[in-house]
Amino acid sequence: MALFKSSNPAMSEKVFGNATQQYDTTEGVMTVAGSAGKFAFLLLMVMAGAFYSWSLYAKSEISQMQTWMMVGAIAGFICAMIISFKPKTAKYIAPLYGILEGLFLGGVSAVFNDMFAQSYPGIVMQAVGLTFAVAVSMLALYAFRIIKVTDKLRSVIISATVGVLLFYGIAMILSLFHVNLPFMYNSSALGIGISLVVVAIAALNLLLDFDMIERGSQMGAPKYMEWYGAFGLLVTMVWLYMEILRLLSRFAGRK
Repeated sequence: MALFKSSNPAMSEKVFGNATQQYDTTEGVMTVAGSAGKFAFLLLMVMAGAFYSWSLYAKSEISQMQTWMMVGAIAGFICAMIISFKPKTAKYIAPLYGILEGLFLGGVSAVFNDMFAQSYPGIVMQAVGLTFAVAVSMLALYAFRIIKVTDKLRSVIISATVGVLLFYGIAMILSLFHVNLPFMYNSSALGIGISLVVVAIAALNLLLDFDMIERGSQMGAPKYMEWYGAFGLLVTMVWLYMEILRLLSRFAGRK
C-alpha cells in the first residue's frame, strides 16, 4: 500500500490500508464524486460557523467571539485527532469539525478584515478567492496530468511540509522564552519570501490529497472513507487559506 503516502496526517498510508483490508461489502465503495460532494457539504459547515463568529464581531461582541474562536480552535483540534485515529467517526465528527473551524476562521478573518480596512480593503475576500483559485488550478494540473504525483514528488512535498511544521514549532517554542523571530510577523522581503514558499507547499499538498482520494476509490476503500477524504482535503484548504491571508497581510504592511 505504498501508494497511500501523503504529508497530510489525515491521508496516511496506514489509514487507507487498514480501511481497505477491513472493507465491509455491505457499505459500498468510496468514489471521487462521493468525496467531492461531502467536501462541498463540509465547506458549507465552515461557512456557517464563520458567519456566526463574524456576525459577533460585527455586533461588537468581541469577548463572545473570542470565546467561540478558542472553542473552535481547541475543540476542532480534538475532533481532528479523533477522526485521524478513528476514520469511521468522520461521518459524524467531520461536519462538527467544519463548524468549529468556521468559528475560528470567521473570528480571525473578521479581525484581519477590520485591521486592514484602510490599507488593504477586502483582504479576506481576496484571500478566499485566491484560495479557491489555487485549489482549482491544482485540481486542473492534477486532472490533466500536467503534474504527475510520483513517489519522488511525494517525498519532496512530505519533506517540505515536515520542514514547515518543524520551523513553526521551533518558532513557537522560542516565543515561550520571549525569543521572537521578527520575519515571522513583519513585512520584510524575507518574511514575504517565507510566506510565498509556505503557500506553495500548502498548494502542493492539494495534489497529494487529490491523489489519495482517487487512489482510494480505485483500490475500493469503504464508503465511509469518502468522509475521511473530504476531511483531509478540508484540513489542507484551511491551512492554505490561513497562509494566503498571512501573505496578503504582509503585503498590506508594506503600503
